[in-house]
Amino acid sequence: MPPPHERHERTTEHDEGSPTNPVKFLGQDYQKLLQKSLRRNELYTDELFRPNSSSIGTLNKEADLDYNNVIWKRPAELVSPGKPFFTVDGMSRFDYEQGSKLGNCWFLASIGALTSKDEETSFMTKDIINQIIPAGQTFRKNYAGIFHFRFWRFGKWIDVVIDDLLPTIDDKLIFVGSKTSNEFWPALLEKAYAKVCGSYADLDGGFISEALMDFTGGVHMEFVLNEAPTYLWDIMDRAAKSQTLMGCASYHEETPEAVSPKGIVGGHAYTVTGVSKVMSDGNPAHLVRVLNPWGKTEWNGDWSDEMSMEDFTKNFESLDICCLCPDFLDRSSGCHWNSQRNFGKWIAGTTAGGSMDNMETFWKNPHFRVRIEELSEDCTHEEGAENILVSLMQNHEQRNRSSQKNFMIGFYVFKVRGEGGKFSAEFFSDKTPVEMKSFQNLREVMGFFWLEPGEYLIVPCTENPGQTASFVLSIFSKHETHFEYIEEEENEDDP
Repeated sequence: MPPPHERHERTTEHDEGSPTNPVKFLGQDYQKLLQKSLRRNELYTDELFRPNSSSIGTLNKEADLDYNNVIWKRPAELVSPGKPFFTVDGMSRFDYEQGSKLGNCWFLASIGALTSKDEETSFMTKDIINQIIPAGQTFRKNYAGIFHFRFWRFGKWIDVVIDDLLPTIDDKLIFVGSKTSNEFWPALLEKAYAKVCGSYADLDGGFISEALMDFTGGVHMEFVLNEAPTYLWDIMDRAAKSQTLMGCASYHEETPEAVSPKGIVGGHAYTVTGVSKVMSDGNPAHLVRVLNPWGKTEWNGDWSDEMSMEDFTKNFESLDICCLCPDFLDRSSGCHWNSQRNFGKWIAGTTAGGSMDNMETFWKNPHFRVRIEELSEDCTHEEGAENILVSLMQNHEQRNRSSQKNFMIGFYVFKVRGEGGKFSAEFFSDKTPVEMKSFQNLREVMGFFWLEPGEYLIVPCTENPGQTASFVLSIFSKHETHFEYIEEEENEDDP
């Protein structure tokens, strides 16, 4: 019987899958392929993501794409000789525009967050950009038609190699384009992500949080805006002053992508590009600026290009914040959050026990013990503020994103009062969780809680028993924590 838990993961700087030593996606080594192409004096063609209809995939009928008219061309064939550039005057959220054939606003809104730069709020993401887009890539020196990008996928960084053949019709890119016709980093980044997800069609539809996490490998926080805490703008303000990506989603309308009278597109992903505070009639006004990845159709209500926090929470359903580390949550500069991650499995018949509605099997789920220490003297705690974030992500093992089926997943947190050894069915029979995350059909669910120092048990599970899947369980805490998996032999026997 395969183990339900692979290993405790605390990735060090040089471990495979770390930021400095990413896994070679599909076994392709960028440097070796580049040098091979240069020696042969030929432009690289990717044999594992070929320039044909299979790499485009099956688009929705609404896309109305005639595959017979698609011609894959390199940038040098689309602009004047010697004129293609990887970037022109750096990278900006204004560089790109969404193509008409693909509904991937969730991905492009994440690119907007990645490339936001606001001098007033120091909204910078330079380190994140350098991690995703390795430096030195150009159409000039050592150009061989090959590029590479890095993404975080299910607990590990990967390095993705592509060629620069792009799908076109009548010499125009059919997917993401650049507002500067000879700038190609947006189209190449989109192609690399399409390769990771299986095809361009696999990018159709999604949640901005997915791409934000794949860009950072860090912590994701979601806020439902009609339940937002009163201090949310303060969190956004501190986030905007750190290396943090933010995006939001508007409410779904009866008609897909319908535009409201105030210019908000329904069921659409936006980038949060900045926040500010101004005085109006002697009173402070908190403002939020958002970017539509379409490059058109913008908010036309009060404050024009920006909107008040009140209008923001009324017109948008959720806010996603993703960052390398959530230190910005604390006003205390001496307080630093730490993270730990575990990889595990639910296996039908053994460790896939389902929710607490299935008490006869629930106890069989993987168990993780967490001990939260007292705060250090350098840290302070604001009343009502959360001190631990728990993230549960389904670890998809199939390549094509659209073929992945998310189970309904969630988790429970129980207080442990001196109990040791295994946690059997009897232990859970009279226990009430101190926190829980309701089950959702998503790649990742997260909960942001305040837990008193002490010992706890986290039980991640699918809603229904008997569902086999891999998962990644992560915790982020500003306390010193001890996070461990309780080995299977301790709870495998039915009492």
